[in-house]
Amino acid sequence: AQIEQAASLLRSARHAVALTGAGHSTPSGVPDFRTPGSGMWEEVDPMEVASLYSFRRQPKRFYEWVRPMVGVITNAEPNPGHLALAQLEAAGLLKAVITQNIDGLHQKAGSHSVLEVHGHLREAACLDCYRVAPASDVLEVVLEGGVPLCPECGGVLKPNVVLFGEQLPADVVIETMEHVRKADLMLVVGSSLLVMPVAHLPALVYKDGGRVIIINQQETYADEFATHVFRGDLAEILPRLVQTCLGES
Repeated sequence: AQIEQAASLLRSARHAVALTGAGHSTPSGVPDFRTPGSGMWEEVDPMEVASLYSFRRQPKRFYEWVRPMVGVITNAEPNPGHLALAQLEAAGLLKAVITQNIDGLHQKAGSHSVLEVHGHLREAACLDCYRVAPASDVLEVVLEGGVPLCPECGGVLKPNVVLFGEQLPADVVIETMEHVRKADLMLVVGSSLLVMPVAHLPALVYKDGGRVIIINQQETYADEFATHVFRGDLAEILPRLVQTCLGES
């Protein structure tokens, strides 16, 4: 009954958007950050390895920490949750996917309107001369244990991901807020809603009279105003929701 009610809201929404977090990619084998025993922050202080300040001082430490994740992301495939959102967009019922993830799995699944608020791994930029290099120039060096350097000036290349202490990409934020202002429904999938400012987006949709549907393993602050909250495996729940929404068996 809950699935059918949520599917009905999706079908009737004029401007539905999805917000996805690290939990959306864990069924694809990509580790999240906070799960006890397996999260990326389990044994490190994020400010010591993943802040812009620490990267400038010790880029080698950052790349040593992120290297296993780069290998996993490179080989990861979209899970049924990614495919379900792409199917929902193709049917015209989802206007955009706002994602905190940097793995590119939404695009790999077939989603076209993807707003990567925390950046991506497709490119890297030199911290000295700002030259942009494709990932192919960077990932091989990283996987071999090195620190990628700019071929023009010799400066350190940083992936185009948002580290602590960095601003979110302005063009992506502007487009994201345009969708949020129009949204009458936000589908939150696999996000703990703890990292600001993205965590505040469901509250903005709700404040403007929109509906919020949440699929997540753990509780979030938005549970109290969400119309539907689903606990469990998103790779099973989200495809069921989308199939029901599209009238499929």
